[in-house]
Amino acid sequence: MNRTVLITGASEGLGAKIAQAYGAQGYNVIVNYFQNETAANEVVASIGNDQALALQADVRDKAQVAQLVASGKARFDRIDTVVNNALVGFKFDPVAQKKFEDLTWADHQTQLDGTLKGAFNVISSVYPILKTQKYGRIVNIGTNLFQNPVVPYHEYTTAKAALLGMTRNLAAEFGQYGITVNMVSGGLLKTTRASAVTTPEVFQMIAQSTPLQKVTTPDDVAQVVVFVGSEKAGGLTGQNITVDGGLTMN
Repeated sequence: MNRTVLITGASEGLGAKIAQAYGAQGYNVIVNYFQNETAANEVVASIGNDQALALQADVRDKAQVAQLVASGKARFDRIDTVVNNALVGFKFDPVAQKKFEDLTWADHQTQLDGTLKGAFNVISSVYPILKTQKYGRIVNIGTNLFQNPVVPYHEYTTAKAALLGMTRNLAAEFGQYGITVNMVSGGLLKTTRASAVTTPEVFQMIAQSTPLQKVTTPDDVAQVVVFVGSEKAGGLTGQNITVDGGLTMN
């Protein structure tokens, strides 16, 4: 049986690495992108055009997500794993990050829409497929900023904390249908589009504070996501697995 994975925000950065890691394991891969079609097609080409498909959709738009899921299923006949990775309108810039007193609710709403609403739209669209199959893996991408707000990215971390709540509620409800729901939380990754503006001092501070004495890479996280989203992780649900070299320990 050929398994199929759908990854949101997979045209570059962590999402691209996750897509390629699944492709290397023989999965059919649906590469969702928002704007960067060229990069998405490059990810597909790196996996193989017969094994991967690039599909545009704004995860904040439920109709677009429904079409994304329908098109992916039509191509590969099934969807087994979903990775909610899309990040909308945020950069890890410790200099430009607003202090709490300067934030508006609109700043928070932007992240809630991209992270929480986006995941809700994707999961609600694919859930009937997983439930019918009596098998599914849902992996939500979180952050270790829950445990260690080395920079207080208020609106981003708040949205991810809400996503953890959703993760555990869904795990409790979906388990009876053979569907697991987990979160994989990386540290600040070196380097993605969102972390390209992070100052060297912040990366250095993290490396010096981490038992492995290194900053986590997208590849480090991608390999864990592949495991959590595979058949081998059937006994794992409702968990938040942190991949940050031991910077935070649960």
